[in-house]
Amino acid sequence: MVGVGGGGLAAGIGLAVKSLRPDVKVIGVQAEGAAAYPPSLAAGHPVVVESPVTMADGIRVGRPGDVPFDLVGEYVDEVRTVTEDALSSALLLCLERAKLVVEPAGASPVAALLSDPESFRGPVVAVLSGGNVDPLLLQRVLRHGMAAGGRYLSLRLRVTDRPGVLASLLAALTVVDANVLDVSHVRTDPRLGLTEAEVELHLETKGPEHCREVTEALRDAGYTVLG
Repeated sequence: MVGVGGGGLAAGIGLAVKSLRPDVKVIGVQAEGAAAYPPSLAAGHPVVVESPVTMADGIRVGRPGDVPFDLVGEYVDEVRTVTEDALSSALLLCLERAKLVVEPAGASPVAALLSDPESFRGPVVAVLSGGNVDPLLLQRVLRHGMAAGGRYLSLRLRVTDRPGVLASLLAALTVVDANVLDVSHVRTDPRLGLTEAEVELHLETKGPEHCREVTEALRDAGYTVLG
């Protein structure tokens, strides 16, 4: 699998692979917000996607190139699309598990694998092309990828406004092994009753199942979870 922008890289890889192993299936991957190839291949000619939007600027192309389009049509078996959440999760996986700094466009094949692993028959090779990623973008993408992967959890709770309640709440989070990143305590809001307060929590968690465990533990402890 390879990320597809204008189509040059996918066309080159497809041509090389099919020349050596015509039985190997070559799959291109595009970001959903900048996916010009699926409609172009369906139409039989390059189609323009107006205002393509994706964090993966390496494949943010609004129209396939004429020559690459012909080659992709001949040598690439399929072009799939992936979401921004899948791209950020793939980038995080590459960095955390494989210790590889890969730009979002280069991580798009991994995003396709994560999105629908059952649809692939092994062995599978994901071509990671490019590590040109701005540090600030990398920071935002990693934060988004951790949130998408259930590694961050934001909650709002309604509590009784009396001494010791916040300490009890933090103790309950300790029991379920949730790391508190930030706490916001609001007392003055017209939505609140005279003896009520609202607490907003930002937590570091271990995954989707742990997020559910934390939420249920707070409800079982008597806290009103608003979202």
